[in-house]
Amino acid sequence: MKKALLAVCGVVLCSACGAPSLRYKYEVNHLAAQGKFQEAADLVSAKARKNYGKRDILLVELDRGALLYDAGAYTSSDPLFAQAQQRITDSYTKSATASASRLVINDLTTPYYAAPYETALTFYYRAMNFLVQQDIPSAAVEARKAVFFLDHLRGAKKHGYNDDPFVQYMASLILESSGELDDARIARTRALNAYEKRGWATPQFTVPSHWQQYGEVIILHAVGQVPLKKSQTMQVAWHQALAWADTPVEDGGPVSPEVQNAITAGLTGAAITVSYPVLESQPTQVAGSVAQINGRSLALQKMTDIEELIKQDLEEKLPGIWFRVATRAILRRVAAVQARHAIDGSEDGKHWGSAGWLAEMAVSVFGSATEKADTRQWFTLPAQIYMTRAFVAPGPQNITLQFTDKNGNIIGGHTFENVNVAPGGRVFLHHRSAY
Repeated sequence: MKKALLAVCGVVLCSACGAPSLRYKYEVNHLAAQGKFQEAADLVSAKARKNYGKRDILLVELDRGALLYDAGAYTSSDPLFAQAQQRITDSYTKSATASASRLVINDLTTPYYAAPYETALTFYYRAMNFLVQQDIPSAAVEARKAVFFLDHLRGAKKHGYNDDPFVQYMASLILESSGELDDARIARTRALNAYEKRGWATPQFTVPSHWQQYGEVIILHAVGQVPLKKSQTMQVAWHQALAWADTPVEDGGPVSPEVQNAITAGLTGAAITVSYPVLESQPTQVAGSVAQINGRSLALQKMTDIEELIKQDLEEKLPGIWFRVATRAILRRVAAVQARHAIDGSEDGKHWGSAGWLAEMAVSVFGSATEKADTRQWFTLPAQIYMTRAFVAPGPQNITLQFTDKNGNIIGGHTFENVNVAPGGRVFLHHRSAY
């Protein structure tokens, strides 16, 4: 009996891996809100071992990569995204053993698998890292990779997030700059179709008829912070858990006969406590922006709402989450009762009247200790990205970006100084307001 209890404790300790804490996310976001993106990236690096498991190196690369990009450390940001893309590619070959462990311990036992919208954004970030350094050919490589990924996604996924209007639109601009006009036209058409399908406002930009006489400035303003995933607990009745566990989902199916045995074990009148992820919206002051260029005011248009994409992604995953949570809870309860019956019917049980109860308690403790909600996410992303396209006379430009609140009041700003615009050329500018 003693050895069994020690074994249970050992498994609990080995399974005590978790996601980055909410407190840690707040700390990183606080630095980002002050515009201290380099310090925030350094904090991610310093606390990586404590807050990220060995299976979550991908998240370290994504979180740091975005912060370094916002800090203007483009040559440091890009290798992280390059490594992240390779890990995402490698993760497509899932381990059957790792997936099975999610039904026994918790969802944190598997590596973090990037959501499709996160994968699409890695192409955007890498392309922008190249664009701000005027490396159009390398940016075009990322644009083509993005288009290929989204084409494959549309073919593989008929519902939910299966295209990205913003990433497609950016790809079209980059391919134009690279001289790949046919591919640019196709990407632009898909972008506009995706905007309409998603129900987002289609961006409307005025392009002058003799645009080659001008230079174009594309300003991207990343605003706010995405909702943070946190753990929520709830007590549910057994019949509800059984309904969840018997619901077919993409990564699971109807439960095994062992789970159905829970009914005959007399457990249906009980209740269980489950943990699951929920989203906590982050307050933001900036609700939009206006660019001031040579006496003209150009309101930036919302190009993507990453906050909405995160909410949709969690909504799509919830059936699978409930399936695994319920199945684990039922299997653990059955195991606890079976452990008590096994001990009570053994010779040890005859000599030690409480042995069966201790065995049941040990298995129950194991279940409680290992049941954790998966709150992992790429949390250093902005909530929304706004953009405008401005055609200006060639030469150096000073461009001021004014930040507005939800009532249209100016609450801050940023000036891009001495932006050199070539005739017929394009310049991409980026700013992040994380407050």
